[in-house]
Amino acid sequence: MKIETSSTIHNGRAFSVEEVQVSLPTGKVKAYDRVNHRDSVTILPIDEKGTIWFVNQYRIGSENELLELPAGVMEYGEDPLSSAQREIREEIGMAARSWKKIASLYLAPGYCTEINHIYLASDLYADPLDSDEDEFLSIQKLTTAETLKKVAQGELLDCKTVAALGIFFQMDR
Repeated sequence: MKIETSSTIHNGRAFSVEEVQVSLPTGKVKAYDRVNHRDSVTILPIDEKGTIWFVNQYRIGSENELLELPAGVMEYGEDPLSSAQREIREEIGMAARSWKKIASLYLAPGYCTEINHIYLASDLYADPLDSDEDEFLSIQKLTTAETLKKVAQGELLDCKTVAALGIFFQMDR
């Protein structure tokens, strides 16, 4: 398969949408919609007690508050680690002395270009930044046992959070 042509049909603040003409192995050409979204980061902050820090945040797509790991869209020209270091300060008011990249994943590769970079942040200390004006977050800290229970009971509905936790719980720590 090969992209033959594309044309922008919408430009938004965080993403654009293109109609993409793709040549199929059969020789036919088919049109698809592709969302070109800036890359993003997810942070798994864990403190010295082994407590994982989450945020409750209203999400337009789900029309609900979701419990999820701190995360955000990268600014133009920002590298993933710098973005993660900024987001953790904005969302939970903490910084970390230790950072480890644990994955980079496409969030919805069937139609979106966004790659999410996942970091483990430890040795936390207070260092807040102002939140974005449209973010209304509440922080929730869970033990690893409480976190695993929420995963097992299907209470965590954010895919990047579930993926990050799945990777984390399989890591040699």
